[in-house]
Amino acid sequence: MDAVVIDAGTKMLKSGFAVPDQPPSMVIPTQMQRVPADESFTDSSSLESVTIDPVVRGFIRDWDAMEDLLSHVLYTGLGWEIGNEGQILFTDPLATPKAVREQLVQLMFEKFNISGFFASEQAVLSLYALGRISGCTVDIGHGKMDIASVIEGAVQHISSRRFEIGGLDLTNLFAQELRTSNPHVNLSISDVEKLKEQYSCCAEDEAAYRRFQQGCPEEQHTLPDGQVIKIGKERYTVGEALFQPSILGLEAHGIAEQLVRCISTVSTENHRQLLENTVLCGGTACMTGFEDRFQKEAALSSSAIRPCLVKAPEYMPDNVTRHSAWVGGAILAKVVFPQNQHLTKADYDEHGPSVIHRKCF
Repeated sequence: MDAVVIDAGTKMLKSGFAVPDQPPSMVIPTQMQRVPADESFTDSSSLESVTIDPVVRGFIRDWDAMEDLLSHVLYTGLGWEIGNEGQILFTDPLATPKAVREQLVQLMFEKFNISGFFASEQAVLSLYALGRISGCTVDIGHGKMDIASVIEGAVQHISSRRFEIGGLDLTNLFAQELRTSNPHVNLSISDVEKLKEQYSCCAEDEAAYRRFQQGCPEEQHTLPDGQVIKIGKERYTVGEALFQPSILGLEAHGIAEQLVRCISTVSTENHRQLLENTVLCGGTACMTGFEDRFQKEAALSSSAIRPCLVKAPEYMPDNVTRHSAWVGGAILAKVVFPQNQHLTKADYDEHGPSVIHRKCF
């Protein structure tokens, strides 16, 4: 039985058996609805469900909820049988706290009784997915944005940086813009999320963005409840915020310049190798016009060497940008488990949860 690869993001959890040339077989929301236990009520149907976020800004925060979610994924979704559990490879976000890694491996061996475990950083895996072992990744997730440099399969943490902004913050920005333009329309956050994914795009450059703010053709969109909303210049705000963070109220450089400044802390002989193998990851990176705008901004950056985007090989599954960490995990799983480079139950029993830092680094 192939190992299972799990990439648990703030918004979506991607899982499936390690088949590198296929997308993950399960992509489900990480957020859960749970009816609270209340012994004073005999009819649980009268209780309102509570929204639970097991993963916040990329890191697991609610371990009971994560256990329930993984149990559903492994036993119901992927067909594991209790008493016959297999091996798991987990993807790690940049700068995952040691305590989180230790608690994860403890959950895997003590609650799920798995036979083998491995964890690897998402930046490394995203490069593997595109056939690279060195380069840069710009990963825009739902709850965070990671910019990382990787040399020979190892993240260079001194030149990597995590930002606690992501797709969620862009959705909130889009909601604010839409409510200003459509004050009489009642918009739920789920409505806004869908509208953002359908309509948001990047302007060709800052000058084009300014022109669109002065005047832009409007489209009408009918919501599921029949309300009609107008969408015009707002569609460009989401993408522009990544290149002009002041739109989000942040004093920071745009995303392309941030990448260049991170790499500037690496020894100069590695600059070309890193910047010329730049990979964009995450759902937000799939926004219409984002790659072209990134390339244009990169050409204007302060670096003498321009960041150059790596394209996915033709044999890779569609939407590899959206699933790159999972795909890279599937590739790595085909190496570490057959070659016995993974963490075993015997390793865990002998050394405890801290063994993860020695075998998965």
